[in-house]
Amino acid sequence: MKKTVTTLADGRELIYYDSADDTVRDAVDRRPLDAVSTSSEIRRDPLLGDSVAIASHRQGRTYHPPADECPLCPSQEGRLSEIPDSGYDVAVFENRFPSLAGDSGRCEVVCFTSDHDVSFAGLTEEQAALVLEAWTDRTADLAELPQVAQVFCFENRGAEIGVTLGHPHGQIYGYPFVTPRTEQMLRSMESHRADTGRNLFDDVVARELADGDRVVLEGEHWVAFVPYAAHWPYEVHLHPRRRVPDLRELDQDARTEFPQIYLELLRRFDRIFGPGEPPTPYISAWHQAPFRAPGREEFGLHLELFTIRRTSGKLKFLAGSESGMGVFINDVPPEAAAQRLREVASE
Repeated sequence: MKKTVTTLADGRELIYYDSADDTVRDAVDRRPLDAVSTSSEIRRDPLLGDSVAIASHRQGRTYHPPADECPLCPSQEGRLSEIPDSGYDVAVFENRFPSLAGDSGRCEVVCFTSDHDVSFAGLTEEQAALVLEAWTDRTADLAELPQVAQVFCFENRGAEIGVTLGHPHGQIYGYPFVTPRTEQMLRSMESHRADTGRNLFDDVVARELADGDRVVLEGEHWVAFVPYAAHWPYEVHLHPRRRVPDLRELDQDARTEFPQIYLELLRRFDRIFGPGEPPTPYISAWHQAPFRAPGREEFGLHLELFTIRRTSGKLKFLAGSESGMGVFINDVPPEAAAQRLREVASE
């Protein structure tokens, strides 16, 4: 992998990740851009104790542009984009409309490929491996920023999720605090250790492997299963068999196998609801240990993949119980979801 760091016309950082070591990236951003101005601030809720990012500048962000005006496609003569070069493998840049900025953290956009019309599931294993390298490298770089406490790599796919750009891409948030979901996991992890003397993540994976009903896919170095108390209609958790706290500590064997396992999971998601159905909307989220949390080595890196579609043509809305009280009600038994995801395996 070759990494090339440059800047856009307004001073934001742009990083190219290329498979070929001899790739040269010297294109210059020729757009007449003003410096980015943000109004992001973090406010803490005194009742719940969690943090909310207030980012009013995002109201003016790019919204569903036509394909020939996509800001994530490579630049062409007469149409300049966020990517000055005429092509790229993987590109990462600071978000022009960040939810978090400055002392309040950092937001980046990850373009998985220059091909506007492909999805992550349509990438080759080599391309998916390069995205994994980019996620890992960004985690390492953001770990050096004093204002970043935790890194979250994720992909939103589909208009139903709220995606406003059709180009295959994800995002990386560098939070200035530990997120509420992670704090819950850390508390559960600490309590489980106190009660049993064992690691919670190890026990969860061991339980699913022993039970078997919810296991979707197994590799030599990864295992994917629908969790026992799945929140979403179709939800899969992907764990490395050798527990590590974050992407930086995956060994080479796990890195090599990851594209095979992950691409198969994404392709199965697109087949859940049968032929002729539109692509399945999903959120794919890496859960990594906070950088400076006590006991971070006990945390188990994993990826959570889920869809808000519960059946053909119907979505799972977060209504009163979920949005008002945080209590999820799942319409699809986890065992049935796992069975369906096994049925749609690639031949």
